[in-house]
Amino acid sequence: MSTASTRAPESRYGRSSDERADRTLKIVGAVLGAVLLAVIGWFGYHYVGQNKISGELIGFELAEDSVQVHLEVRKDAGVTGYCTVRSQAEDGDEVGRADFRFDGDDTRVDKVVTLRTKAAGTTAELLGCHAD
Repeated sequence: MSTASTRAPESRYGRSSDERADRTLKIVGAVLGAVLLAVIGWFGYHYVGQNKISGELIGFELAEDSVQVHLEVRKDAGVTGYCTVRSQAEDGDEVGRADFRFDGDDTRVDKVVTLRTKAAGTTAELLGCHAD
């Protein structure tokens, strides 16, 4: 004895609704994945390609009423901008914040700046650099 198949022949009745739904889901998933990749690529390009000035905090030295901050700034030639640095006390309160300008045609600037504080600071943090 053989058991009868519960599936209808495709040549007679076409694809089942489950197969049509699977195909639709695959197409929708592929389109959404492509859109997501395009959005990520667009934001990445504008973040990296349009950022004309960037900085890195190399180190800092603490004093009673100031912090000596060693900054390395990379920028396009002829671009002017500024970097914002802040210092916090041990309890987390902000004790100093200042913007330091970087002008000129140099593409790499290595500079030590002094951030004055209203109390003893324990940290120095580069918040960001921005072109004018």
